[in-house]
Amino acid sequence: MKETLQYLFDHKTLGKEDAKVILRNMAAGKYNEAEMAAFISVYLMRSITVEELAGFRDALMELCTPVDLSDFNTIDVCGTGGDEKNTFNISTLTSFVVAGAGEKVAKHGNYSVSSACGSSNVLEYFGYTFSSDPDRLRREIDQFNICFLHAPLFNPAMKNVAPVRRSLRIKTFFNMLGPMVNPSNPGNQLVGVFSLDVARLYHYLYQESDKQFCIIHSLDGFDEISLTGSFRALTRTTERTFVPGDLGLDTVSLSDIYGGSTVEEAAGVFLRILEGKGSRAQNDVVVANAALALYCMDESSGMERCLERARQSLESGKAYTAFKQLVNHG
Repeated sequence: MKETLQYLFDHKTLGKEDAKVILRNMAAGKYNEAEMAAFISVYLMRSITVEELAGFRDALMELCTPVDLSDFNTIDVCGTGGDEKNTFNISTLTSFVVAGAGEKVAKHGNYSVSSACGSSNVLEYFGYTFSSDPDRLRREIDQFNICFLHAPLFNPAMKNVAPVRRSLRIKTFFNMLGPMVNPSNPGNQLVGVFSLDVARLYHYLYQESDKQFCIIHSLDGFDEISLTGSFRALTRTTERTFVPGDLGLDTVSLSDIYGGSTVEEAAGVFLRILEGKGSRAQNDVVVANAALALYCMDESSGMERCLERARQSLESGKAYTAFKQLVNHG
């Protein structure tokens, strides 16, 4: 690792295969925490390259425990995190709205690193127990339209890196990797990213896949559609900047989408929205993200129809039913 660090400190970059080997070595415990922290810190001072990100991704996918959900046409709704905005759990709520609309969701998630409450934190708070049992996961997605893939269960090799990430408590390139390494490899994906630079990296790599995808970034820094201003959406065939009015929605303020400073507060906001007690601004943000997810799965249906489906799922209680069924089953 000493030679690699010196190489990187000389402003050089890694090739895809070298990046892959280093991440495999990190997972195998071949480096100490100080060495890993130094390596991670390189990418806090400069941008990661496409080759490096692809190598890290390939290493994680080779190390993970895969789960076969290929009997279903699934979508993952997942953000990189790391935007440090402390919004409520928009991508997790979006997942239940998409499930309530009748689509199959293979939600990949983890505990929070840089905010108060991640998707795993909120589901665990409500009593959901994580599982890597493929039969249980297939049963959940078949019966409730959604299953939850708690990242550490499917990539146990990364346990050596987890203490370093926790001690740093800031976004790292591992945030960028999270959405890319869903162990079920869903055919559709709505991905939120924390910067336009990362959106470009993702777009390049996802173009090489056979996925239907939509990469979103709110231009004021959110890794989701925040409706606080304009946002960028990149698909296989289009790249466009939207303003909330393009979706027939009003602009909201940052305070409207605050998620709380503790898991308990975040869970309270989460439940109120699912129960139909959310504010108009909160509901609109969830509907906007869910509509983009539905549009990602079937662009031919049109955005207006996707917005209708998303709102109907939330306001009819179907999204809440999907949540209750999953939590009670787990």
